[in-house]
Amino acid sequence: MKMKNLFQLLLLIFPLSIFAQPNTDVLLFDLNSNNGKFELSNMKNISNNEGYDNQPSFLDDNTIFYVGTRNSQTDIVRYNINYDSKIFINHTDGGEYSPIKIPNKNEVSAVRLDKDGKQRLYSYSLRNGESTELIPELVVAYYTWHDENTVVSAVIEENGLNLFVINVKDGTSKKLQNNVGRSFHKIPNTTLVSYISKEDEKNWQIKSLNPATGVTKIIANTIQGVEDICWINNNTILSGKGSVLYKLTLQKDNNWKQITDLESKGVSKITRLIANKDSNKLLIAGEITSNVNTETTEEKEEEKTDTTKPEAVEQLVQQMMEAYNKRDIDKYMSFYSDDVKLYNYPNELSTDGSKAMRESYTEFFKNTLDLNGYTKSRIVRGNKVIDDAQVTINGEILNAIAIYEIQNNKITRVTFIY
Repeated sequence: MKMKNLFQLLLLIFPLSIFAQPNTDVLLFDLNSNNGKFELSNMKNISNNEGYDNQPSFLDDNTIFYVGTRNSQTDIVRYNINYDSKIFINHTDGGEYSPIKIPNKNEVSAVRLDKDGKQRLYSYSLRNGESTELIPELVVAYYTWHDENTVVSAVIEENGLNLFVINVKDGTSKKLQNNVGRSFHKIPNTTLVSYISKEDEKNWQIKSLNPATGVTKIIANTIQGVEDICWINNNTILSGKGSVLYKLTLQKDNNWKQITDLESKGVSKITRLIANKDSNKLLIAGEITSNVNTETTEEKEEEKTDTTKPEAVEQLVQQMMEAYNKRDIDKYMSFYSDDVKLYNYPNELSTDGSKAMRESYTEFFKNTLDLNGYTKSRIVRGNKVIDDAQVTINGEILNAIAIYEIQNNKITRVTFIY
């Protein structure tokens, strides 16, 4: 095995904390196209977090998955565009990568790298975060779903990354090609999946695959040395090199054409990109050198919330939950009024006032390093938010209903039903 290929495999197999990870963030853009011309606008840094935040995908036009750094490992983040809110949906000891919604199921899949070095593809329930191993024998590194049972993937073997089509329902798999890249995408309005062929080490190619028949065809050459692409429609592909975003329209463009240079927006290197179903939004993961022209989540959180609207009430509670999961006592208490009262249902007063609450939660945060609150469902009625929540506390899982009452931009009362 060539030393270069061996090192690449080590990067995939061993925990990423061993190697220096770039400080990447996930950026959301509005994408406008007119007569083959593309324009990016309204850039927003949705991760805004130190460390490795990358590998985004769309659940729908309002919901995004990506992996974000938390407690020195990567976990799955679910981000809501309308409310500018995010929540971690899993609580495993391993690091998760490449989260993608599983078709026709209330589940997301991700590659998990456990602390003992085991790497497998898992599913995670969007109801309670519980995980299930999907492919026991093969070491999946990168992948996409063709349908709810079929995974097209790059599998780690001794000679490198190789193309496999895997049926997770019956456990069968078929190897189709050696030496492939990490970018897998369903081609819009077709039954095909694209992948990156590296059989020619000097000239990488974008190929299509029919997972049902195994037939592959050459589509185009990649930008030299670049393996990350995304589809806008079944004729147009985007890709990035350095800070520059390019497009290629099949049967029209002779070569990749520059759309824009994101260096002025603080992006030094584009590493991943994906468009939503309607191709009017674009996610770019990249190495960030500055926050130029970037509206951050933290800045938005500092704005005063207008809780006269149901969506604002929900946003306040969601931001409170994010501070709870970070165990940030100052941020967490900023969402509560000075005279806040906590009750056990129906009217048993457990905590009276923010001072007593701060003392209690300061100790609680200090002693609960694995703290993770997960909202399984939520109802908003006027100034009340009702959460059906699951919380992990020192390895134990607690389920409860929390009813939050909000007045003048602060939570004034919480009632817990266990």
